[in-house]
Formats: sequence, C-alpha cells, structure tokens
Amino acid sequence: MTTDLRPDLESLRAAVTAFGGFTGADRASAALALATAPRPDLTVPAHRRALLAWLNSWGCRIRYPRPGEPDLFDLSVGAWWTRRRHALPDEDTALSALTDEAIAELGECYEDLAAAQVGSPARPRALGPTAASKLLHALRPKALMPWDEAIADHLHGARDAAAYTAHQRLGRAWATGLLAEAGVDEEELADRLGRPGRPLAKMLDDYCYLRFTRLESG
Repeated sequence: MTTDLRPDLESLRAAVTAFGGFTGADRASAALALATAPRPDLTVPAHRRALLAWLNSWGCRIRYPRPGEPDLFDLSVGAWWTRRRHALPDEDTALSALTDEAIAELGECYEDLAAAQVGSPARPRALGPTAASKLLHALRPKALMPWDEAIADHLHGARDAAAYTAHQRLGRAWATGLLAEAGVDEEELADRLGRPGRPLAKMLDDYCYLRFTRLESG
C-alpha cells in the first residue's frame, strides 16, 4: 500500500523546504529543547511541564490543572516513564539503525502511553495516539517518527500499537533508502537539504505532513 509513497531526495528536499516556512512549529521545538537540555528526562517535573506545553502548541488540547486539582498529565506521564523508559532506544540511535527487536518493544510502550489518563479528575481522557507519538518523538527525536491521524490513516489505516510499529519500520526503510541514494550519513544529508541538525526522522515527518495532512486539510 505504501511502496509508491516512498520519498526520494528531491521530494524530501521540497517537503523540508516548505515545512521551513512554518516557523511557529520550529520555535516551539526550540523552546522545548532549551527547557529540557541536554535531553528530556521525565523524572524532572519541569521537563514534564515543558512537554505538556509543547504538545499543546501542536494542538493536542490537553487541559492544564486548575489550582488545587491533581495534575493527571504529570502523574500519568511520570508513572509511564518509570515503567517504560528502558524500552526506548538509546538517545543517539538513529531511525535507520533501529533493530527489529527495538521496534517490537515500542508497540506496548506506545500503547501504554496513549492510554495514560490526562485532563481533569471530573473529566479524564486518554492522552491518545497522536500526542503519544509526538511525545515519543520528543523523547527520542533521532529514532522515532511521530504521526497525526491523517498520516496514520493514509499509511496504515489504524493508530494502534501494530500500526505504530509499522510506521517505524516504514520510516526505517525510507531512511535507509534515502541515505543509500545520497551516499552520505544523516548529518551530512541534513546539511545538504538546508536543515542542519534536523533528524531524518523529523524530516520524514515533514514529508508525511505535507503529503497527507496538508493535502487532506487543504
């Protein structure tokens, strides 16, 4: 179903160039990087708050607690981190280097996070598949591709754990193909595409957003 959708270097270049015009998205990510330097650590309360603000900047609409209310996002995501952090790939692992074993572990990790309770005590809600995928990408930006509903439905027809792991396998195949086509590593590829320092996992998400989400909304 997805073979003809594989990006080549020119289509990836066009996508990341177009996405570069959405400056608000990059400003929000820069603010997150500054607030969670040198990397996000969900044992740190300020990092959990920064990630909540970042998710809401992407339209996730997670309710902030009112004075005196328990912070369900903070509690749930902190507990998830304690349970699942060791299932995530290393911080320096790239999407193209993910092993089958590492991807298989991500299914339950993603499913558990998507089910985390957020909102208010009176009206709790699950974090959900889009926010869970974005949070995982924020935690491991080199390795994990996020998605939204349009991307997931176009490429996989679902947003469950099996679809999430399929998305990472698809991204790995795309990444290895692009690197072989370019004959360079990820860092040099980002330089060539005019987005130095941008992980290939994010550039592929830029491509998916422009191809599927913007197409559907426009």
